[in-house]
Amino acid sequence: MTKTIAINAGSSSLKWQLYQMPEEIVLAKGLIERIGLKDSISTVKFDGRSEQQILDIDDHTQAVKILLDDLIRFDIIKGYDEITGVGHRVVAGGEYFKESTLVEGDVLEKVEELGLLAPLHNPANAAGIRAFKDLLPDITSVVVFDTSFHTTMPEKAYRYPLPNKYYTENKVRKYGAHGTSHQFVAGEAAKILGRPLEDLKLITCHIGNGGSITAVKGGQSVDTSMGFTPLGGIMMGTRTGDIDPAIIPYLMQHTDDFNTPEDISRILNRESGLLGVSERSSDMRDIHEAMRAGDEKAQLANEIFVDRIQKYIGQYLAVLNGADAIIFTAGIGENSVTIRQMVIEGISWFGCDVDPEKNVFGVTGDISTDAAKIRVLVIPTDEELVIARDVERFKK
Repeated sequence: MTKTIAINAGSSSLKWQLYQMPEEIVLAKGLIERIGLKDSISTVKFDGRSEQQILDIDDHTQAVKILLDDLIRFDIIKGYDEITGVGHRVVAGGEYFKESTLVEGDVLEKVEELGLLAPLHNPANAAGIRAFKDLLPDITSVVVFDTSFHTTMPEKAYRYPLPNKYYTENKVRKYGAHGTSHQFVAGEAAKILGRPLEDLKLITCHIGNGGSITAVKGGQSVDTSMGFTPLGGIMMGTRTGDIDPAIIPYLMQHTDDFNTPEDISRILNRESGLLGVSERSSDMRDIHEAMRAGDEKAQLANEIFVDRIQKYIGQYLAVLNGADAIIFTAGIGENSVTIRQMVIEGISWFGCDVDPEKNVFGVTGDISTDAAKIRVLVIPTDEELVIARDVERFKK
């Protein structure tokens, strides 16, 4: 029996979950927010309790120290030495990392280098890794990459129709993201459907503030919506998703907004998507509240969001030559009855249909009508569990 902690570090946050392994029992979980800002918030949940404190946390190392000390303070562990493994979610593994790997040698430096592919994520992921290395240098430390699940894509799916040298010399290709989530819900779907994963064709929709859709055949990713970076694919909270690349030089010539690569990255990654169209919020709950009040910009943002999801599902029905199930997961996918209903209503010709009595808030499982040919499933994702399992593989 060991204790493993799964870490998902953001630029100003640290999400964590502590497991008793190999039993996969969640002992505690929590979130530290506003790292580097005044009035940081640390929340610890365990034994049906939720404890919160507000304090100033300067950096990720201090955040990890507070997290570990809280585990002792609440008698969840007796000492640091009870934690024998840590797994870190890292978004971009590039072509360096095809699977999860131990943090050793130049692994951390490569994670930081790959920040070019995931500028909103990898630098923060690296900060979390360094913080744990500083405080718990001797435990099994593993990085688990969002991109690893997508390394099974065929070349026709991951290559862009650019001159070959940009792939061979600059590694420009589709990498995808959210791999741990797509992998987890595909496995859970097989259990719900009562069929071997190897026999299934699935379309997994990880729809949150960031979102991606994946075509899964026989348990392997064969195509995914996110591309060279997490900017590609469907419309997201603050990201454009796919746009005509000619828009960028056009706006560089005709506006004062697109002057530098940093300007371009900021606008496309942080100021677009639901936020850019609605001019109100990147949060779908706020969008739907505004829609109910008659806000036309919020209505348009919602319509574009649904439209882009439908189009990717349609693509992947073609890639897979049909599907056994469409799976909704992540914050919006798991919780928005409206989005699920709207997406499926627009593609019902393919044989998918949602039962309104099953499609309710908090549902898990099959929400299809009895006559539906393609099942529609809602499955809460558990990326942390996938991370913890990978850590255990390296302990053996």
